[in-house]
Amino acid sequence: MNRRFLLASTLLLAAGPASAQAKLKVVATFSILADLVEQVGGERLELATLVGADTDAHTYQPKPADARTLADAQALVSNGLGFEGWIDRLAKAAPFKGRAVVASAGVPTIAAGPSHGHSHGHSHGHGPDPHCWQDVALARRYVDNIAKGLAAADPASAALYRERAAAYDARLAELDRWVRAEIARVPADQRKAITGHDSFRYFAKAYGVQFLSPRGYNTSTEPSAKDVAALIRQVREQKIKALFVENMTNPGMVEQIARESGAVVGPRLYSDALSKPEGPAATYEKMMRHNATALVAGMSKN
Repeated sequence: MNRRFLLASTLLLAAGPASAQAKLKVVATFSILADLVEQVGGERLELATLVGADTDAHTYQPKPADARTLADAQALVSNGLGFEGWIDRLAKAAPFKGRAVVASAGVPTIAAGPSHGHSHGHSHGHGPDPHCWQDVALARRYVDNIAKGLAAADPASAALYRERAAAYDARLAELDRWVRAEIARVPADQRKAITGHDSFRYFAKAYGVQFLSPRGYNTSTEPSAKDVAALIRQVREQKIKALFVENMTNPGMVEQIARESGAVVGPRLYSDALSKPEGPAATYEKMMRHNATALVAGMSKN
């Protein structure tokens, strides 16, 4: 008995107290993903985010410092589905030797066909639309993938990640119900909104809102004058008042549509990036609540 007890305490001493454990170095590709990772990993992680708040991950140009950050990392969490077109090159250049965690793995996707018949000039123009997190039910799948990935990279803390992921999942289930209830306050035929670019397909499908947009979800191509004119005509005919600019798009075009159609520009929506900490969408939960509230207020005027 004594000898076994002695052995157990020696092993404990060798492992050291949990607090002395070095933190797990994790890199998340962009702000929304970073928040999900932080909810799961908390204090256990030393988390770096490559594409910060209010910044577009589609058109991001990696910096030399990003390669250094990745070279040191034990886990890399990316969205996948071609969202970060630059990540594979960067991981190879670093080189990144840790565990790659793809948040969208196994998530059912929607095809990203070109909206209004013009191409995106995007490598994934005809592949799946990568913005799955706009449906909270799919974000819950992301969280599950992240928890499994962190546990694989850091088995000693696996129980902690599972526990935190389960608590966060309960909050997201509640958020999903809340978004549904909010949107349901608007009569079905009024659930139409216009956005600067097309990144709300998953939101549209999950929550029954129709989004019209003068371009595909590639923020680097400007829509043609013909596209914009067609949209203005549609807005007038359908008497749509709800018009929104995302936090990363050029607001000029949306303001032009407003001027020429009589629509009203509502609060900024957050699609591909969180706001800065002091903004209205500093976390994924706040972002979804902010967007749903803004959409309901706008669509109620249709």
